[in-house]
Amino acid sequence: MPLAVKVDENEPFEKALRRFKKQMMHSGILKNLRENAYYTKPSEKKKVAKRKAIRLQRKQRHHN
Repeated sequence: MPLAVKVDENEPFEKALRRFKKQMMHSGILKNLRENAYYTKPSEKKKVAKRKAIRLQRKQRHHN
């Protein structure tokens, strides 16, 4: 899905660029690019996911 930002004639470039960046963040394209920048073995993905889950559990326990 290509992203497009329509720029009005009197609209500053910076404002249009800001809208484009916001669309990029919401679309998840940058996150996907970072994740796929290099190959990660499936076992490494599992380890990272497990560490993340443990960290979230500790954080939730700490706030309650």
